[in-house]
Amino acid sequence: MKILITILLSFLTLTGYAQERELVTVKKTLKLMGSRFSITVVSPSEELGHINIEEAIAEITRIERMISSWNTDSETYLINKNAGIKPVKVSLELFRLIERCKVISVLTDGAFDISYSSMDKIWKFDGTMTEMPTAEKIKKSVEKVGYEKIILNSEKQTVFLKEKGMKISFGAVGKGYAADKAKQFLVSRQVAGGIIDAAGDLSTWGTDVTGKKWVIGIVNPLAKDKIVSWLPIVESSVATSGNYEKYVTFKGKRYSHIIDPRTGYPSSGIRQVTVFAKEAEVCDALATAVFIMGKEAGLFLINQLDGVEVILFDNFNKAHKSDGILFDRDP
Repeated sequence: MKILITILLSFLTLTGYAQERELVTVKKTLKLMGSRFSITVVSPSEELGHINIEEAIAEITRIERMISSWNTDSETYLINKNAGIKPVKVSLELFRLIERCKVISVLTDGAFDISYSSMDKIWKFDGTMTEMPTAEKIKKSVEKVGYEKIILNSEKQTVFLKEKGMKISFGAVGKGYAADKAKQFLVSRQVAGGIIDAAGDLSTWGTDVTGKKWVIGIVNPLAKDKIVSWLPIVESSVATSGNYEKYVTFKGKRYSHIIDPRTGYPSSGIRQVTVFAKEAEVCDALATAVFIMGKEAGLFLINQLDGVEVILFDNFNKAHKSDGILFDRDP
């Protein structure tokens, strides 16, 4: 579901101030949670940097084991297996994650919904669709979807999906959550600064080896050699959703692969959304939600939330931003 725009990060070499502090940048890129992860840390030595990165990888792997919907040993798999049958007692960590997801579902009026995986797969974005599904098929495809059908019992710490065939999955929030947890772990190990890039969900802290802020360049989705804005990110996170690679067009209208879990219809009207907030988990969830809600409703929501900002491109490739964003053309 996530599509990563080209993000330019300021990984500068060890010079000047960095030499005085004897810090180095250590980076490792690998596949985790089925996606490309890149972990960068600022460290007194390469050896210690690699040790810290391996520990962060172990933390991300732990998260994956907990939230995976296909791993038969995971708590999430057990929840889905017992849909419509009985509640499942889960760890406090997973319970709290699902609880927060339901809060975002309420805030977004269901545009974000971890039960979206209950949808029948009637849309195809591989070039094989020649006509839209019927309204009846679309309506039927979302019959089992609905965050209000996820029943949480805080006293017993259980999760129950009300209908058989219901499923939850964390594809729209899991990588952001994993990035947050990896960051928290590294901060607890006194790692001075770094970036966790979880397939485009970025979580940052500290500064680079020169003491400067981490900087990202927001790139125009249709002109990747053009920077729309350079933005410093301090103790902050970023996530992006886009539809410029997977979509279908019927009667001149463009439909994204990001489907509204409330209606079963693909979203339309937005080409790309980038959300900024303290937690990557929040960025991840809201990027998807804003994409589905549309420009006006999405901007209105973000402007009501403290510490959250957004830049989005509409289908005409025009950029729009929340009130707290100031565009800066120079890095």
